[in-house]
Amino acid sequence: MTSTDVKGAESAGDPTANEAVGHAAGAAPVAAGSALEDVDTTAAPELEEENLSLPGQPASAAHAALNRGARKRSFEVSEHEVPKSDVEEWRFTPLRRFTALFQDEPTDDRAGDPAVDYQVEVPEGAAEPSTLAPGQAPRGTVLVPEDLPTAVASARTEQALHLVAAKNVAYDAPFRIEMTGRGADRRGNAHIVLEAQESSSATFVLNHTGAAQYAQNVEMIIGDNAQMTVITLHDWDDDAVHIATHHARVGRDSRLKHVAVTLGGSAVRLNSIGEYAAPGGEIEKLGLYFSDENQFFENRLFVDHSAPNCTSNVAYKGALQGKNARSVWVGDVLIRKEAEGTNTYELNRNLVLTEGARADSVPNLEIETGEIEGAGHAAATGRFDDEQLFYLRSRGIPEIEARRLVVRGFFAEIIQQIDVPEIRERLSASIEDELARSMN
Repeated sequence: MTSTDVKGAESAGDPTANEAVGHAAGAAPVAAGSALEDVDTTAAPELEEENLSLPGQPASAAHAALNRGARKRSFEVSEHEVPKSDVEEWRFTPLRRFTALFQDEPTDDRAGDPAVDYQVEVPEGAAEPSTLAPGQAPRGTVLVPEDLPTAVASARTEQALHLVAAKNVAYDAPFRIEMTGRGADRRGNAHIVLEAQESSSATFVLNHTGAAQYAQNVEMIIGDNAQMTVITLHDWDDDAVHIATHHARVGRDSRLKHVAVTLGGSAVRLNSIGEYAAPGGEIEKLGLYFSDENQFFENRLFVDHSAPNCTSNVAYKGALQGKNARSVWVGDVLIRKEAEGTNTYELNRNLVLTEGARADSVPNLEIETGEIEGAGHAAATGRFDDEQLFYLRSRGIPEIEARRLVVRGFFAEIIQQIDVPEIRERLSASIEDELARSMN
């Protein structure tokens, strides 16, 4: 039997229970307004003891510290503490593996030999890449560091790469950034600003290969009535260590599609944040990860609904195989008091292929207004579906091929939503390679 962990609001480890709750949430979104009718909001002593507070009551100090939207933000490195395992944000993270990225160190560039090599390609008609110094807008207008690695990456990047999709222009080809690490013992820091101006439409592809100790910030600015797709691929060598913060702000009637794929690296941690500048915004976050022996992949997401009539949808799927293969997914959605008419849903599914692998899945939902369209989440971790395997084998398909078909189908929902054909093909091939390691 596989070793799995599920930790969330609904379940202490029962995938069936999570599945049932997920379907219920999808079919009948939370009616927060009716749930709060006729409720006495006088804080009870037991709530105070648990550091909780009801709507309309001031939050306790401890509750405020846990609120995802109340975290301290600062560009000053000295104002951020070294991560500790007793802090909620880092409790699942193997801190020793990321120790190098907690040091305030410059990028290890050498003459003619950068720590991380950047190759940038822009579509025909687009402006050439430019750079932004610290404090030079739009750099820093959206992403303000919440933790030490993000603050170090910001402070240690003298010139941020800036790519712009021009106003009223729809680009047929993607903007591409190829990042290649030149050594697992070399430190790299980066800050990248992606901008889609008003009524533009563009896709940005960020591809990571090679090896490095890499701290990265990606700032995404989506103007009114604009559409931005960001596809970040982590296909590092087995000894790479990577911490990234992606922070996006979506304008009025605009749309962001953020796709995170993690297939390689020793330890990769991505913190993806999305917020709204005006009503009518839409955020879609999709993710795919395949953790192999001794690999640690963590995805943390935060969708901050701070404007009315906005939507968000999150769907991440992961597979794990091999001893000490580990994944963590934490999805936070905050619906603020002013965010009436919000519609949000988040989903995480994990498929454990071998003994010795572990997945933690934690969906969180904070609702501060009752006037919403719907809110729900679902999370589940489990092994192969025996009924699916039986069905395929009963039709003459060998067991190994049947297992591969199940995994392909598991990931197909995410892969099919990637709008760049060559990336879809590449991911399908990479998943086949991963399966070949455990199923031959």
